[in-house]
Amino acid sequence: MAKIFNFEKAKENILRESDELKGWPEIKGYEFSKGFKLDKFLNSYFSTGFQATNLKIAIDIIKKMKKEKEAKKENLTVFLGYTSNMVSSGLREVIAYLVKLKFVDVIVTTAGSIEEDIIKCQTPFVLGSFNADGKELRKKGINRIGNIFVPNNRYIEFEKLMSRFFVRISDELKQKNKKGISQNTISPSELIFELGKEIDKEIKDEQIKSNSILYWATKNNIPVFCPAITDGSFGDMTYFYKKKNPDFKIDITSDIVKINDIAINAEKTGAIILGGSLPKHHIMNANMFRDGTDYTVYISTGTEGDGSMGGARPEEAVSWGKQAMNATSVMVEGDATIIFPLIVAGVFVDEK
Repeated sequence: MAKIFNFEKAKENILRESDELKGWPEIKGYEFSKGFKLDKFLNSYFSTGFQATNLKIAIDIIKKMKKEKEAKKENLTVFLGYTSNMVSSGLREVIAYLVKLKFVDVIVTTAGSIEEDIIKCQTPFVLGSFNADGKELRKKGINRIGNIFVPNNRYIEFEKLMSRFFVRISDELKQKNKKGISQNTISPSELIFELGKEIDKEIKDEQIKSNSILYWATKNNIPVFCPAITDGSFGDMTYFYKKKNPDFKIDITSDIVKINDIAINAEKTGAIILGGSLPKHHIMNANMFRDGTDYTVYISTGTEGDGSMGGARPEEAVSWGKQAMNATSVMVEGDATIIFPLIVAGVFVDEK
């Protein structure tokens, strides 16, 4: 039997009465007709909706972290994690700025960001195209990271620096070994600390050095952890050196003790993580030893559906004890090269 169409019932379904939402923020964007002020522009993100709202929440969380660090009432330790592509891009200078300010207390990253920070102290990367022909680039000795070109000559210069560096470090370790101080081993964080010294020694231009993350990390005694240090070109250089110097050893186990102890002994912790992968998990896993972070800001293009670390939301971290149950947190979905500079501007730029 055919269903009888009931016009009034259909109308009632469409035009149903609703509860009035009193006290909820009105959705409203920035009014450019009234001129432009950066702080007002970024504040308007909260009422814009979607990821703009989450971006403003991230600004507010990091502002609170900054205020706590300045007040020094509690020992707030800020962990910053990022993948190597962040340093491939212009985010390198943004991160270096935060390290220079000593806002960051601990860094966790991947091998590519270590080598690329050093390479950029020697010669810059250049803007290319996402659509460049891979075969033609290969013939010309040009490597592509997204729409960023890195000529292979950059790695040749990097190899020269690393060859000198490994000789210096090995000689120093051997001297310590003779005195019974060490067993010819060095941890990744110690190695990276020494690389900051190497940048200071090798690079004479102060402006170039001032854009280096490793330079400021060493200068401000901020540990940089890189559990996967043998990945990428850094690993290639280590391979070349160790083939001729088999006694040279990098000990990753001492760093896991160091980072976990930092988390355990911190009164409060905050995590700012760009991307996913190893840095995100390494930071959050260390904080699991203290029952989780107090502040968490994720910025990622990752999706949750595949169970990836990049797509994992703060609520997932709560289930593991990596984030405290009462923590203040947000995940901003999107490209960190767009989002993170806006956040830093909203937190650290004081408009006159």
